[in-house]
Amino acid sequence: MTAFFILHGMAPDWAWALATIIGILLIALPLMLGVAMIIYADRKIWAAMALRRGPNVVGPFGLLQSFADGLKVFLQETIIPSAANKGLFLIAPIVTFTVALMAWAVIPFNSGAILANINVGLLYILAISSLGVYGTVMGGWASNSKYPFFSAMRASAQMISYEVSIGFILICVVLWAGTFNLNGIVQAQKDHVWLINGFWANPLLFPIWVMFLISGMAETQRAPFDLTEAESELVAGYQTEYSSMAFALYWLGEYANVLLMCALNATLFFGGYLPPLDWAPLYYVPGVIWLLAKILFFFFVFSWVKATVPRYRYDQLMRLGWKVFLPLSLFFVFAVSGWLMLTRYGA
Repeated sequence: MTAFFILHGMAPDWAWALATIIGILLIALPLMLGVAMIIYADRKIWAAMALRRGPNVVGPFGLLQSFADGLKVFLQETIIPSAANKGLFLIAPIVTFTVALMAWAVIPFNSGAILANINVGLLYILAISSLGVYGTVMGGWASNSKYPFFSAMRASAQMISYEVSIGFILICVVLWAGTFNLNGIVQAQKDHVWLINGFWANPLLFPIWVMFLISGMAETQRAPFDLTEAESELVAGYQTEYSSMAFALYWLGEYANVLLMCALNATLFFGGYLPPLDWAPLYYVPGVIWLLAKILFFFFVFSWVKATVPRYRYDQLMRLGWKVFLPLSLFFVFAVSGWLMLTRYGA
């Protein structure tokens, strides 16, 4: 796109800036629209599994329900507790929402359709996702209320705990692909096992994907790991004191993170924008369609789990992260690196 603007007489610096802004809008605007629609889809899936109808009044089939909810919170008054730290109280949801959008900069939507095709894309994802903790902690602390603060501490402990195992899981993917570049990781999955595009078909990497899927649910605080919102003792968690658009930004950031985890599952283990099979006719379908289909599939899995699996206790949650996933992910780092040394690089 930069070359197009330069070709039409624009200065290189201005051409790059305009192309970058357009690229950001092409990602951010559909993503925010997508977040509104998956909230509707989430509620429909829960309703279907509970034999209910779900949203079906606002618009055809209830499709405008999320927009009606958005208008409702937009028109509400933003109430800031008198004893709260007003600056941090308002910045916290902005941090959560902004960080959730920033991570999408390195997701490849097609072979050449990526905003920032950097060599350390996976490290960038890991760094950006780690920053999400700050929005949670700031919101709980700035509220100056003990229940949001307790919830923020539990949420930060949960997120940090599962980031450790996610880090080791990503090492396995990087070792096999030989690159931190997400586009390179997708290309490394082409015709991986018997014409299958994806690391998931590899017997060594399939258990790693299962751990990544579960860790992603814990990282985004989705059920059965939504301990930040345990109604019996934490009311609504670190968001208890929030209302209006501040609450909506937390809500949008949470779903943007869920979509990001679905995209990472698709990109790192299921071939990203590649079709499921390395079969020529399937490549006629644009890569962005394949990626979108995989993201929607994983979102259905996230909603399915939320609708059917009972919530963990906090001690069970931390035990799973530290005593099960951490040792297993460490074991697979040694197993994958050892297998590659024997087969790819020689003993």
